[in-house]
Amino acid sequence: MCGRFVQLTPPAALAALFGVDPTLSPLPNVPPRYNAAPTQDLMVVRRNPETGRRHLDLLRWGLVPSFAKGPSGGASLINARSETVAEKPTFRAAWRVRRRCIVPADAFYEWKAVDKRRQPFVISRADGSPMSFAGLWDGWKDPGTGQWLRTFTILTCPATERLRPLHERMPVILPDTDISAWLEGEEGAALMRSYPGEALRLTPVSTDVNSVRNEGPNLVEPLAPDEAAAAAALLAPSAV
Repeated sequence: MCGRFVQLTPPAALAALFGVDPTLSPLPNVPPRYNAAPTQDLMVVRRNPETGRRHLDLLRWGLVPSFAKGPSGGASLINARSETVAEKPTFRAAWRVRRRCIVPADAFYEWKAVDKRRQPFVISRADGSPMSFAGLWDGWKDPGTGQWLRTFTILTCPATERLRPLHERMPVILPDTDISAWLEGEEGAALMRSYPGEALRLTPVSTDVNSVRNEGPNLVEPLAPDEAAAAAALLAPSAV
C-alpha cells in the first residue's frame, strides 16, 4: 500500500514536467511535504473536465465518491487495488468516466516490522526524478452548502520482489512514457503494472517519520552507516 509519501518538487517545476499551463489557473502555493499523510490537501495533476486541459490542483487524500452521504469515509480510502478498481462500487463510477490523475511524489515510505518496532524506509527513484503515482479522483458536493470537495486515491499493484519484504503492495508508478496515455487515453487498465524494483532506491531512515505530526528534511536523511547497515540487513532473504 502507500500510506505516507514525500512531495518536495515545487509547483512550477511540476507544471513544467507534466505539461501544465500555469496561465489556465493559479498554481498551488504549498510548502514542501516530507510526511504527506491521508486527509491532507496535496498536489495532483488531472485533466480538468471544464477546460479539457491538464491542471495542477490541490485535492484531499482519501477518496470520497460522488454518491457518498458525507465526507467522513475518505480517510479509509487512500488506496485502490488496480486489479479491482473497475468493479468496486466505491471506485467504478470515477473509473468509468476516466477521472484518472497523477500524484507526483519524490519518494514514499514503507516499514519493516522487527519484533516490537517498525523500521521505516524511504523509497525513491534511483535517478532522483519525481515519481508519478497513478491515481483516481472524484468530486463530492455538499448538499447543504453547495461546495465541492475533490479527493483522490492512489492505485496499488503487487509489490516487486525487491519491495516485498516491506509490503505485499506498492503504488502504481507510471513510467514517463505512459503519462499522456494515463491522463488522456481511453484505456488505463494495461498501464497499471509494477515498476521495476532495480529502478528504485531503498534508504533506511529515522523512526521520526512514524508520527504524522513530524515534518522536515531530517525525515528523509539516511541513518548513520552502522544503523543503516543493520536496517538494510532486515531486507536480506534470510531475514524475511
